[in-house]
Order: sequence, then structure tokens, then C-alpha cells
Amino acid sequence: MASLAGMLHEKGYRVSGSDQDVYPPMSEMLDRLGITVHSPYRPENLAPDLDLVVVGNAISRGNPELEEVLDRGLPFASMPEVTKELFLRSRRSVVVAGTHGKTTTTSLMSWVLQRSKRNPSFLVGGIPLNFGKSYRLGEGECFVIEGDEYDTAYFDKGPKFLHYLPQLVVLGNVEYDHADIYPDLDSVAVAFRRLVNLIPRRGSLLVGAGSPLAMDIAKGAFCRVESFALEASATWQARAVRVDGNGSRFEVWKDGNRYGEMAGPFWGGAALTNALAVVATAQHLGLSAEEIAPGLSSFRGVARRLEVRGEEGGVMVVDDFAHHPTAIRQTVESARLRWPQRRLWAIFEPRSYTARSQVFQRAFAEALGAADAVILAGVYSSSRLPAEKELSEERVVEDLRRLGVEAWFIPEVKEIVSFLTERLRADDVVLGMSNGAFGGFHEMLLQRLSGKV
Repeated sequence: MASLAGMLHEKGYRVSGSDQDVYPPMSEMLDRLGITVHSPYRPENLAPDLDLVVVGNAISRGNPELEEVLDRGLPFASMPEVTKELFLRSRRSVVVAGTHGKTTTTSLMSWVLQRSKRNPSFLVGGIPLNFGKSYRLGEGECFVIEGDEYDTAYFDKGPKFLHYLPQLVVLGNVEYDHADIYPDLDSVAVAFRRLVNLIPRRGSLLVGAGSPLAMDIAKGAFCRVESFALEASATWQARAVRVDGNGSRFEVWKDGNRYGEMAGPFWGGAALTNALAVVATAQHLGLSAEEIAPGLSSFRGVARRLEVRGEEGGVMVVDDFAHHPTAIRQTVESARLRWPQRRLWAIFEPRSYTARSQVFQRAFAEALGAADAVILAGVYSSSRLPAEKELSEERVVEDLRRLGVEAWFIPEVKEIVSFLTERLRADDVVLGMSNGAFGGFHEMLLQRLSGKV
């Protein structure tokens, strides 16, 4: 929603909004743009001369502003609807979808196009550090958009990406997620099958060969299909990978022929797979290997994706958005490769609906187990699940200890910071993972380590 607000602002519309909680990096971006954000929700936040109210998918009946919209008969639409009608119809829509990696892949694809002077537009659910904001309106033909499978609005329970007029789709992987709206993996697969069914015959689908379900879904495409993978048999492959402190250098092969050599700040299989997907997509969009390479090598990453927040007393504090077991495992593995000689602490807050539920009770321990030490924060308490359905933090800690990993359950952020400051030593890396603000954990820890608190 913040990204759409920014695009509408740049298009000349007068924009304001409301939310219950707004936190960095999106809150900072809105502040820079001068877009007013009201909190909490109140009928008075709705100006008398509104042309349109954009209703986010977190809003449901009973919300005081939504009730005022309906009582006054104000025109309203969903975020994907507005994006489609005002921004996508006149462009070549490149939709990046999948359970994991779509924010980084969308950001990297956008930067590769920009670095090669293709002047793209993009919309992404994070802040690419090369751009400093989560959207761009360019004059080029391509609009790169993160294809979210989450539902659209209270009046439209279909996935957002079904509105995005896809002409080229990147489908990296498909796993179970979003337990609040998808009852099982089959229902998740149906959503992605519907996306693939929207691609025109002259379009293209690039699919991750490392995901069996994504490959099965791709069989239903009516367009050209190509695959990408590091190790599995695929149209596009990365070979001869060399990893160091700056990232990875690797060869790209297409259909058994060497396409070119690439390098960039990519650590681990997931990051390399994202980069390979971007190379394949960029080639489909008409870029040569020589045009693609500079964008990869100069990519600065995405805010809250293995982002170094600071270093005090030799202790590095890193922030990441990971909240699904697969993403957590990949993030921990990437941190291991990036800082191989340092002791790694993984601090995790179960915050999303899926993370707060028992869906991945055992999987979290396996995902976190590659760290040297783990602290589990308390399940986010603003929206508790029934006790019989909620994640047990204590059981995750017990499972980690059975794996031989030092682990603790410490409910409150202040307690975690105090616990850590007594035990951290120079050269430690503290990786804090949450899909929310995490109570200001990263900044609080850095301040404590610097002696300011």
C-alpha cells in the first residue's frame, strides 16, 4: 500500500492514508514523500472530497473507516485493481511470483534494467537499496511487479497477482504458506495455476526447476516455458560457483552452452537462484550478457534482507524479514557463507499468522539449527491464536537443544537485549529475524552495545 501511495503521489494525485502500525522502512519512505499517515483508524481521517478509497487486504468489516466509506457510499477499490488500471495496462508486465525470494528477485531485475538504461517501472514489497524506495515510474516498456499470492481485499479473496496482466512470469518456487487464507498446499497450488493460466500464448514463463510443484504447475502453461536451477537439469544453469567475502562469481549456461560469467553479492543457493532467474528474465527482455553483468555486480540488496544495521564493539547486527522456515534456513545459510569465521546468533520473532501457528512447529528448529546459538522471542501477542493451535516456543527450544544447538526462549525484547549484551563477544554476528518491527530490537541492541543505554 505504501508503494502504491508513492506511485499515485508521483502521478499527481493527493494522497493520504491510515494504518494501525507503520514502521520502517516504509514509514520512512512515506515521510520523505510528505504523505500523511493517520493512526489509528477513524472516520474523521476520510476527507470530504475523496475521489477514491483504496482498501488494503488487512481491512475487514467493522473497521471504523471502512464502515464510514460504506455508509457514505464512497467509491472504493483494491490496491491491485488500481495498480492494474492506472499503471499496468500500457506496459509489459513482468510478474515475479513464488513463495520465497520474490522481493529480492523483483528488486534485482529492476536494477538490472535500470543499469542497462531500460528505464523500467517497478513495484515491490520492500526497499531496494539501489533505489531507496519501493517503486519507480519509468518511461520504459517494462513494469516489474512483485506477484503476491496473498488475498486482494475483504471483497475479493483471490490472490493479488491475478490482477497484474502478466506477460512474463517468474515462478521461483511453491511451498505451503499463509495458513490464514490457504487451508492446504493444494489450495496454494491452485492460486499459482490460475496465474500461469493468465499468461498469453506469446508470453513466457520462467520456472525454478528446484521446486517440483512449481515445475508441475508450469505444465499447464500455454506459453513458452524455460527453467532455471543451480544443480537440477534446466534450461538455465549456474556452474563453477566461487564464493568469497564479496559474494559469488559463476558461469551461466543456457541449453548446454556457456552464456556468460556473472558476479555479485550473492551468498547461498537461494540468492544465486534469484540471480540466475534475473539473468534468464533479462535475456527474454532483450538484454545481452554484457548488459546484464553490471547490474548484478552493483546490486546493493534490499532493506531487511540480510541487511547489516551496524557494528558495535566488534559485534555485527543484521536484520532480515524471514518468517517462513525455508526462508529462515536460507537466511542462516547465507549468513554462514558471508561471515564464515564468526559466531552466529539467530534471534527469531514468530509474528506472521503462519509463524505463530503450529503449522511449522518442528520445521523451525531444523531451520534455525545451522546457527551457533538461537533465541526465540515470544509469539507476537497482538493477535493470539487458540492455545491448541499456537506455536510452542518452548518446544522449538527443546528441539534445538536435542540437535545440539544452544537455545533459549526469552519472551520480551528488552530481556533478549540484556541477555545478549552479557554474552556477546567481538566477531559475533547477531541475526534478528521478524516480518515486523520486532520492538526495535536491532537499534536497541546497537545502542546497548555502544554504551548509550
